[in-house]
Amino acid sequence: MAETALTNTATSITRPAGWQGIAADWSSDQRAFKNVSWGKAMMWIFLLSDTFIFSCFLLSYMTARMSTTVPWPNPSEVFALTIGDKKIPLILIAIMTFILISSSGTMAMAVNFGYRRDRAKTAALMLATAAFGATFVGMQAFEWTKLIMEGVRPWGNPWGAAQFGSSFFMITGFHGTHVTIGVIFLIAIARKVWRGDFDVERRGFFTSRKGYYEIVEITGLYWHFVDLVWVFIFAFFYLW
Repeated sequence: MAETALTNTATSITRPAGWQGIAADWSSDQRAFKNVSWGKAMMWIFLLSDTFIFSCFLLSYMTARMSTTVPWPNPSEVFALTIGDKKIPLILIAIMTFILISSSGTMAMAVNFGYRRDRAKTAALMLATAAFGATFVGMQAFEWTKLIMEGVRPWGNPWGAAQFGSSFFMITGFHGTHVTIGVIFLIAIARKVWRGDFDVERRGFFTSRKGYYEIVEITGLYWHFVDLVWVFIFAFFYLW
């Protein structure tokens, strides 16, 4: 009896050979995610790994700031913008934050209309989100240019602790790269939605089966993550 049971167990877990074995492996992994699609599951895994990276950057920044013996530059003075004859602290950063948070709203509406298969509104809202993102990146480029002209470098600055410059360029640069990639991705998917690639199942990158607009939601997951990360950067780097 015991020998028969062992034989049956060995038979039940035997992996098929060749391509059938590979397909069986992938199928078993997919069942672990139940009804979650591969695209959405992989995006969540990517966002989780990216969370660790941003967390390491912010923790490194906080460690450097708390351990330095040289006074840390005052963000309200460093990031002040002169309008007329008056210096307004953090006005540019506040506008950038408002723009990025607003883009989350347009992205959420794009996902909603995507599942309704409303191509025109989905594409328009995705392009609006991309425009918000591009505006954010442009304002960030202006901020970088202004600080570089004022003498901020990765190895020093005129106001205090030398670690300020390296922390600023590392954190905002990494986040800005994510926003730029998101803008490009939004434009590419919006173009496919506008052309009706998801309705006629036109072959190409990121084209899923007919009538399936989940890629819009996956893009939204990435974009909301980028917005959420900025909230933490805004709180810990600019307001602290």
